[in-house]
Amino acid sequence: MKAGIEHIDFHGLPALSLSTRAGARAVVSLFGGQVLSWTPPGGGERIYLSPTAVLDGHTPIRGGIPVCFPQFAAQGALPRHGFARQAIWQVETERSDDDFALVTLGLRDDVASRALWPHAFHVELGILVEDSRLDIEIEIENTGDAAFEFTAALHTYLAVREVEESRLEGLHGHMFHVMNADGQVVRESGDVVLVEGEVDRIYRDVKRPLLLREYDRSLGINTEGFPDVVVWNPWEERSAALPDMPNDGFRRMLCVEAAAAVAPVTLPAGKIWLGRQTLVAL
Repeated sequence: MKAGIEHIDFHGLPALSLSTRAGARAVVSLFGGQVLSWTPPGGGERIYLSPTAVLDGHTPIRGGIPVCFPQFAAQGALPRHGFARQAIWQVETERSDDDFALVTLGLRDDVASRALWPHAFHVELGILVEDSRLDIEIEIENTGDAAFEFTAALHTYLAVREVEESRLEGLHGHMFHVMNADGQVVRESGDVVLVEGEVDRIYRDVKRPLLLREYDRSLGINTEGFPDVVVWNPWEERSAALPDMPNDGFRRMLCVEAAAAVAPVTLPAGKIWLGRQTLVAL
């Protein structure tokens, strides 16, 4: 397989294709700065993209790895999940060799963003494909002269063969907020998280790696900088109500998101905040 970085058209969206000699490949849309696909060497697709996602360059894309900034979900006055996932990102750097491909995308404040959120910023998103690993790092810089607060997430839609047969390990003992139950806080008592109905939780202060097991394959999930992990599956009723997801789409995905969602991050003027999520196909 040819290694490197190629500028492509993805169903009408400007995008980048990252590939390695061993056969790893990822596709990144410049609309939203969003990873839409990742296939490790010799393996199947690990990122879920809804087959009915709207790819018009205006509507948030259902699936992939949306970048939520400067607001997670509806936790503020901004549009849901902020504006970064509907912005056009700029390519800042490209580097590749036979064994890796790395792109850095950038997003800066402009007239449109300041009308919604009156702060100066530079967000840098690094996307690395290497061996059986996908690494995404987000760097948020306050380029203004006053501190600002934000919440953020890498809203990762993981592709699974059957969500009811999937097992998420590593969250035992952590407290989580139940998002569809008025913020009720519960301790995770199970050795694994099973999806047997709608799940919408924010796990707090997660420092250990997670492992998603399904049938004959597993996925290691590690985060740095992000204090929280969001686990989401809309299940049958909510999936059917989403116009950009098939009725049975919930069976093929599980969101395991690196997030700073429970408490806003305060970023002083001139300072930088870093967060990273690493996925390793096992």
